[in-house]
Amino acid sequence: MQAISKYSKFIPYFYFLAVIIYWFTDVNRRVGITAYPILLFGIPFLWQLIKPNEQLNFSLGIIFVCLSSYMILAYLSDIFHIVNLSYETKKFLILGGFFVIGNFVMALWMIRNSIKKVF
Repeated sequence: MQAISKYSKFIPYFYFLAVIIYWFTDVNRRVGITAYPILLFGIPFLWQLIKPNEQLNFSLGIIFVCLSSYMILAYLSDIFHIVNLSYETKKFLILGGFFVIGNFVMALWMIRNSIKKVF
């Protein structure tokens, strides 16, 4: 049980790295070599795994809470038909719903780790 609680603080970083790798492979199949800048988004999360920094951790958490909140508002506007969206956009929203909820939970987890001073 101690091993789980000891390493559980790294779960959000592995999650975001997995999402970035998935995003990279998906774009790389369709576009090609221009997808490589996507890998730059993984540097802060990889840095947190190698050498944790409380300020970077808190900043990443706040940024992703804001982005996830914005995406949740997009879902709510679609549910209440505030904005008319195309079929492709609705398909993307449904497909990305799990990522939005996962991003929000993981970002809150990172903020919780920063506040608890786990690092």
